[in-house]
Amino acid sequence: MSATPSDRFRARILEAFPAHAARDGWTEAAFKAAVAEAGLSEGEAALACPKGAFDLFDAFAARADAAMLERLEALDLAAMKVRQRVRAAVQLRLEAQAPYKEAARAMTRALAHPLRAPEAARLLWRTADLIWRALGDVSTDENYYSKRAILSGVLASTYARWFSDDSETSEATWAFLDARIENVMQFEKLKAQLKPVSEGMQSAVGAAARFRYRR
Repeated sequence: MSATPSDRFRARILEAFPAHAARDGWTEAAFKAAVAEAGLSEGEAALACPKGAFDLFDAFAARADAAMLERLEALDLAAMKVRQRVRAAVQLRLEAQAPYKEAARAMTRALAHPLRAPEAARLLWRTADLIWRALGDVSTDENYYSKRAILSGVLASTYARWFSDDSETSEATWAFLDARIENVMQFEKLKAQLKPVSEGMQSAVGAAARFRYRR
């Protein structure tokens, strides 16, 4: 499917926007500067982004998601353990935004506003969902939601660590990511160990109830 005019205009704005967002924050001033740099009229900008800079939250995140998925396809995921796959996906997501780190920081600050919490949660969830789908997850029960909720938390905390990591290699960030994934894996092990106990207690309670209320 060919891109619509609004898609093409939005892509041009998005190309120019990060540099302005890095200087001026995720603001309408940065948006207008990007529109001018892209050589678009106010009408074309309104067609592409009716809500101005707000509409670029989705576009900026979607571009990073697409780059992450493209790089994931080049990996031999089948030969990797689950934790290695998750680690690779999160690292690739951050590396995709490395050229636009200051703009990503500005976006995070803008999304921290209480009124934008739903949008922040939606974008995090979408990235987590894309990662799990790319890694072959086919769960449909409560695991579907718990996996994405937990990964959303890992993504958010790792981004926060990345923003404070000024090193060229981001080794502190990757070490932080490894620790968060290890925490998740330990939690999953504990949950698996507690499940038989929980099921056993439910059976015992059910038996006691039948005994107490039998006719």
